[in-house]
Amino acid sequence: MPAGHTTGRSSSRSTGAPATRAGRRAAERRKRLRRTVMGSAALVALMGTAYALAPASGTKAVADGRSAPESGAEAGPSPTAGGVVGGAPSAQGGQGPTAPSAATSGTPGSASSPAGTPSGGASASASSSPSASASAPVPTTGPGTFGASSASGQPQGKGPVRRWRVEVEEGSGVDPDTAARSVEAILGDERGWIKDPAYGFQLAGAGQPVDFTVKIATPTTTDRLCEVVTPELKGETNCRAGHTVVVNLKRWQKGSPQFSGPVEEYRALIVNHEVGHEIGREHETCPGPGQPAPAMMQQIKGLLGCTANAWPFDRKGTYLSGPRVL
Repeated sequence: MPAGHTTGRSSSRSTGAPATRAGRRAAERRKRLRRTVMGSAALVALMGTAYALAPASGTKAVADGRSAPESGAEAGPSPTAGGVVGGAPSAQGGQGPTAPSAATSGTPGSASSPAGTPSGGASASASSSPSASASAPVPTTGPGTFGASSASGQPQGKGPVRRWRVEVEEGSGVDPDTAARSVEAILGDERGWIKDPAYGFQLAGAGQPVDFTVKIATPTTTDRLCEVVTPELKGETNCRAGHTVVVNLKRWQKGSPQFSGPVEEYRALIVNHEVGHEIGREHETCPGPGQPAPAMMQQIKGLLGCTANAWPFDRKGTYLSGPRVL
């Protein structure tokens, strides 16, 4: 056999086998590379999917997690019936999912309100309104100590000025200055005593001397100051004691069953009647059926056919008189 040919064949075997093995190794490397690339692509796709899903679940976690301190702070305050920030109990107490329902519902007066406070804010405000206070119970007794008005006014009427002030029994619920302005309006009315040029009045300021005092007192204190002994008049009447006009708190707030008019009109009758005594007027009685009762009539004892009236004069300047009670 030619040497060259033999050598060539042998040579072919010796160089071809390594080439075949190298090819197989390269193919295996390519396969591993493809698997790696595919795995990486799958991992990237999976991570992208997870990233795409993460914001939605995260948003829900914030929405459902308002009981957490940081979420509660971001959620903002929510008022409750007790006036406390709605998120505060859950942030402090760590009540978990229970708190968000109370914090997000916005329902006042829930069971989670501090100290069990019910939703009564509106009712509490209404109880302090004028209509509510007018129907509120009147104290029947008090400490017997008084607070004086500090308001002052201008002279009223043409006659010599009589200075006066209001004193209100403590705990009665009546403001002294407000009551003083009410009395001032009554004494300055054109149907009042200043219609007679012999009379004049002035609300004295704090510390100024006075000629008489208007005291608004509870029924028990009124009975003591007025020395009421008649059983049917106990707790019911007003009086003048010395230079003190004593106004029964019950009558000031509730009026009288014998007087068919608003309570403000009955207050005018009290003031005009008792101040009438202060200026020297005596009791009068009904002049006839259907006629206005004189301001100096004891109308609380009955009208005797007259109509209820709070003023000494009518709007025409006529004195509404009646027979003097002897």
